[in-house]
Amino acid sequence: MKIISIIPARFNSKRFPGKLLEMIGGQSVIEKTYTSVLETSLFEKVFVATDSNSIKDKILSIGGEVIDTVEKHVCGSDRVAEASFNLDADIIVNVQADEPFIDKKSLTDLIKIYKDDKKGLIDMVSLMSPIEDSNMINNPNIVKVIVDYNNFALYFSRAKIPFDRDQDHRVNYFRHIGVYGFRKRALIDFSNNGETPLEKSEKIECIRQLEMGKKIKMVETNISSFSIDEFSDLIKATRLSN
Repeated sequence: MKIISIIPARFNSKRFPGKLLEMIGGQSVIEKTYTSVLETSLFEKVFVATDSNSIKDKILSIGGEVIDTVEKHVCGSDRVAEASFNLDADIIVNVQADEPFIDKKSLTDLIKIYKDDKKGLIDMVSLMSPIEDSNMINNPNIVKVIVDYNNFALYFSRAKIPFDRDQDHRVNYFRHIGVYGFRKRALIDFSNNGETPLEKSEKIECIRQLEMGKKIKMVETNISSFSIDEFSDLIKATRLSN
């Protein structure tokens, strides 16, 4: 089983333009994400897929590998699909470029799902971590996920889900982490389908998989990780790196 990782990286983020070139402890965000993934030694190849010459130059300057993609894509996984089209791979792990603190254990657990899936029934795997901070639970920049008894995703939302109407029992909340594992054929199908209505509303790409009638296996991790969504996240990341 050949497993690779592709990091989709665009320069013009709507909420925080240019964030991937901002510095964290002596490295840009995109460099830190790339090196975090590379240093796990879990993948035969690690690529950055981008339409930005500035991002491309950063990765090439540290000896990384880059695949040029077109500018316009609905989501990161569409960019990954374009980049992967001519690559030899069975499993492609999309690590979002603004996840500089992604860790080896979480990625190992994600990959294990595919290695244990002898019949090849699971097409997509992603990560989630428990959250208890009410500010995080109510923050629309933090995507929440609810799952069934077997840890297959039921829905993702920027809203607080599940809604605790009666507040008379403990409710578990989970944050979705921006990592997606795909079987290559499933990734191409995902991209060929195009944007779906709920995906467009929530601006959460993995909802497309659910709207297509397919399942997403979620892996719970207790490793603390967070994405760089806004300037305050960059400040937090800088403190952690110093």
